Amino acid sequence: MYIFGYGSLINDESRRLTGETGKAFPALVSGLQRHWSKVSTAKMSPLVVREGSGYCNGVLIHIDDSALDVFDIREAGYKRILLDSERVKVLDDAFVIDGPVYVYVTEEVITPCTVQPVVQSYVDTVMAGCLRYSADFAQTFVTTTHGWQYPRLNDRSRPLYQRVAGVRSEDRPVIDALLVGWEPTAGV
Repeated sequence: MYIFGYGSLINDESRRLTGETGKAFPALVSGLQRHWSKVSTAKMSPLVVREGSGYCNGVLIHIDDSALDVFDIREAGYKRILLDSERVKVLDDAFVIDGPVYVYVTEEVITPCTVQPVVQSYVDTVMAGCLRYSADFAQTFVTTTHGWQYPRLNDRSRPLYQRVAGVRSEDRPVIDALLVGWEPTAGV
Protein backbone atom coordinates (compact mmCIF):
# COMPACT_ATOMS: atom_id res chain seq x y z
CA MET A 1 0.00 0.00 0.00
CA TYR A 2 0.96 3.63 -0.34
CA ILE A 3 0.54 6.89 1.56
CA PHE A 4 0.49 10.19 -0.28
CA GLY A 5 2.65 12.51 1.82
CA TYR A 6 2.15 16.23 1.15
CA GLY A 7 3.94 17.82 4.13
CA SER A 8 6.77 16.63 6.36
CA LEU A 9 6.36 13.10 4.97
CA ILE A 10 7.96 14.42 1.77
CA ASN A 11 11.22 14.61 3.73
CA ASP A 12 12.83 11.17 3.92
CA GLU A 13 14.72 11.89 7.15
CA SER A 14 11.61 13.22 8.90
CA ARG A 15 9.58 10.26 7.64
CA ARG A 16 12.15 7.80 9.00
CA LEU A 17 11.63 9.24 12.51
CA THR A 18 8.22 7.50 12.41
CA GLY A 19 8.88 4.22 10.69
CA GLU A 20 10.40 2.27 7.85
CA THR A 21 9.05 2.88 4.40
CA GLY A 22 9.95 1.83 0.93
CA LYS A 23 11.03 4.23 -1.75
CA ALA A 24 9.11 7.49 -2.20
CA PHE A 25 8.11 8.75 -5.64
CA PRO A 26 7.25 12.38 -6.44
CA ALA A 27 3.63 12.74 -7.48
CA LEU A 28 0.75 15.13 -8.15
CA VAL A 29 -2.77 14.46 -6.90
CA SER A 30 -5.75 16.23 -8.42
CA GLY A 31 -8.70 17.37 -6.35
CA LEU A 32 -6.71 18.17 -3.19
CA GLN A 33 -6.07 21.60 -1.69
CA ARG A 34 -3.15 22.01 0.73
CA HIS A 35 -3.49 24.61 3.53
CA TRP A 36 -1.67 25.81 6.62
CA SER A 37 -4.12 25.06 9.43
CA LYS A 38 -4.46 24.41 13.11
CA VAL A 39 -5.06 20.72 13.81
CA SER A 40 -4.67 20.37 17.57
CA THR A 41 -3.60 22.37 20.59
CA ALA A 42 0.06 22.19 19.45
CA LYS A 43 2.03 25.46 19.45
CA MET A 44 2.21 25.41 15.64
CA SER A 45 -0.03 25.05 12.60
CA PRO A 46 0.95 22.22 10.23
CA LEU A 47 -0.20 21.43 6.72
CA VAL A 48 -3.53 19.80 5.92
CA VAL A 49 -5.27 18.80 2.72
CA ARG A 50 -8.92 18.68 1.96
CA GLU A 51 -10.94 17.76 -1.09
CA GLY A 52 -11.19 20.69 -3.50
CA SER A 53 -10.24 22.05 -6.87
CA GLY A 54 -6.66 22.13 -8.06
CA TYR A 55 -3.85 19.76 -7.25
CA CYS A 56 -1.18 19.09 -4.67
CA ASN A 57 2.35 17.76 -5.05
CA GLY A 58 3.97 15.36 -2.66
CA VAL A 59 5.33 11.83 -2.56
CA LEU A 60 3.83 8.40 -2.90
CA ILE A 61 5.38 6.33 -0.10
CA HIS A 62 5.35 2.53 -0.17
CA ILE A 63 4.61 1.06 3.27
CA ASP A 64 3.88 -2.40 4.64
CA ASP A 65 0.52 -3.09 6.26
CA SER A 66 2.28 -3.36 9.63
CA ALA A 67 3.57 0.24 9.39
CA LEU A 68 0.16 1.83 8.88
CA ASP A 69 -0.59 2.03 12.61
CA VAL A 70 2.50 4.15 13.38
CA PHE A 71 1.68 6.55 10.56
CA ASP A 72 -1.91 6.79 11.84
CA ILE A 73 -0.47 7.81 15.22
CA ARG A 74 1.85 10.37 13.60
CA GLU A 75 -1.10 11.83 11.69
CA ALA A 76 -3.45 12.03 14.71
CA GLY A 77 -6.08 14.70 14.11
CA TYR A 78 -6.42 13.75 10.45
CA LYS A 79 -8.69 11.22 8.76
CA ARG A 80 -7.08 8.58 6.53
CA ILE A 81 -9.02 8.05 3.30
CA LEU A 82 -8.52 5.94 0.20
CA LEU A 83 -7.56 7.90 -2.93
CA ASP A 84 -8.70 6.91 -6.38
CA SER A 85 -5.42 6.02 -8.10
CA GLU A 86 -6.71 7.74 -11.27
CA ARG A 87 -6.19 11.05 -9.42
CA VAL A 88 -2.50 10.29 -8.84
CA LYS A 89 0.13 11.21 -11.42
CA VAL A 90 3.50 9.75 -10.43
CA LEU A 91 6.36 11.84 -11.82
CA ASP A 92 8.46 8.75 -12.56
CA ASP A 93 7.33 7.12 -15.80
CA ALA A 94 8.81 3.76 -14.80
CA PHE A 95 6.63 3.48 -11.68
CA VAL A 96 3.20 1.85 -11.70
CA ILE A 97 0.86 2.01 -8.70
CA ASP A 98 0.21 -1.57 -7.61
CA GLY A 99 -1.77 -1.13 -4.41
CA PRO A 100 -4.20 1.13 -2.55
CA VAL A 101 -3.21 4.78 -1.98
CA TYR A 102 -4.19 6.57 1.23
CA VAL A 103 -3.98 10.22 2.22
CA TYR A 104 -4.56 11.98 5.54
CA VAL A 105 -7.17 14.74 5.17
CA THR A 106 -9.20 17.18 7.20
CA GLU A 107 -12.64 18.56 6.53
CA GLU A 108 -12.01 21.89 8.20
CA VAL A 109 -9.26 24.46 7.71
CA ILE A 110 -8.64 26.55 10.83
CA THR A 111 -6.67 29.76 10.32
CA PRO A 112 -3.23 29.83 12.00
CA CYS A 113 -2.74 32.66 14.50
CA THR A 114 0.02 34.19 16.60
CA VAL A 115 -0.54 31.53 19.31
CA GLN A 116 -0.37 28.69 16.76
CA PRO A 117 1.63 30.11 13.85
CA VAL A 118 3.22 28.45 10.86
CA VAL A 119 6.75 27.67 12.12
CA GLN A 120 9.84 27.95 9.96
CA SER A 121 11.31 24.66 11.24
CA TYR A 122 8.30 22.83 9.77
CA VAL A 123 8.49 24.85 6.53
CA ASP A 124 12.22 24.05 6.30
CA THR A 125 11.63 20.32 6.86
CA VAL A 126 9.00 20.12 4.13
CA MET A 127 10.87 22.29 1.65
CA ALA A 128 14.19 20.48 2.23
CA GLY A 129 12.33 17.28 1.32
CA CYS A 130 11.00 18.97 -1.82
CA LEU A 131 14.47 20.20 -2.77
CA ARG A 132 15.77 16.61 -2.81
CA TYR A 133 13.56 16.19 -5.89
CA SER A 134 14.16 19.61 -7.49
CA ALA A 135 13.84 23.36 -7.01
CA ASP A 136 10.82 23.23 -9.35
CA PHE A 137 9.19 20.65 -7.07
CA ALA A 138 9.78 22.99 -4.09
CA GLN A 139 8.37 25.94 -6.06
CA THR A 140 5.26 23.89 -6.87
CA PHE A 141 4.88 23.18 -3.15
CA VAL A 142 4.97 26.93 -2.41
CA THR A 143 2.53 27.95 -5.14
CA THR A 144 0.01 25.18 -4.43
CA THR A 145 -0.12 25.76 -0.67
CA HIS A 146 -2.76 28.14 0.70
CA GLY A 147 -2.18 30.34 3.76
CA TRP A 148 1.29 31.83 3.44
CA GLN A 149 -0.19 35.15 4.58
CA TYR A 150 -0.83 33.81 8.09
CA PRO A 151 1.52 34.48 11.03
CA ARG A 152 4.85 32.67 10.65
CA LEU A 153 7.47 32.29 13.38
CA ASN A 154 11.17 32.02 12.60
CA ASP A 155 12.11 29.30 15.07
CA ARG A 156 15.24 28.08 13.28
CA SER A 157 17.47 28.68 16.32
CA ARG A 158 15.04 26.84 18.66
CA PRO A 159 12.78 24.59 16.55
CA LEU A 160 9.25 23.99 17.78
CA TYR A 161 8.67 21.25 15.24
CA GLN A 162 9.67 17.96 16.86
CA ARG A 163 10.44 16.10 13.61
CA VAL A 164 12.71 18.70 12.05
CA ALA A 165 15.20 16.68 10.01
CA GLY A 166 17.14 16.62 6.80
CA VAL A 167 17.59 20.38 6.55
CA ARG A 168 21.08 21.25 5.34
CA SER A 169 22.65 24.67 5.91
CA GLU A 170 22.76 25.19 2.13
CA ASP A 171 18.98 24.57 1.95
CA ARG A 172 18.03 27.62 4.02
CA PRO A 173 19.03 30.36 1.54
CA VAL A 174 17.27 28.44 -1.26
CA ILE A 175 14.15 28.09 0.89
CA ASP A 176 14.25 31.78 1.78
CA ALA A 177 14.58 32.74 -1.89
CA LEU A 178 11.61 30.53 -2.83
CA LEU A 179 9.51 32.25 -0.15
CA VAL A 180 10.22 35.81 -1.33
CA GLY A 181 6.85 37.39 -1.94
CA TRP A 182 5.09 34.91 0.34
CA GLU A 183 5.77 36.72 3.61
CA PRO A 184 2.98 36.82 6.17
CA THR A 185 0.98 40.00 6.51
CA ALA A 186 1.36 39.90 10.29
CA GLY A 187 4.31 37.90 11.59
CA VAL A 188 5.10 36.82 15.12
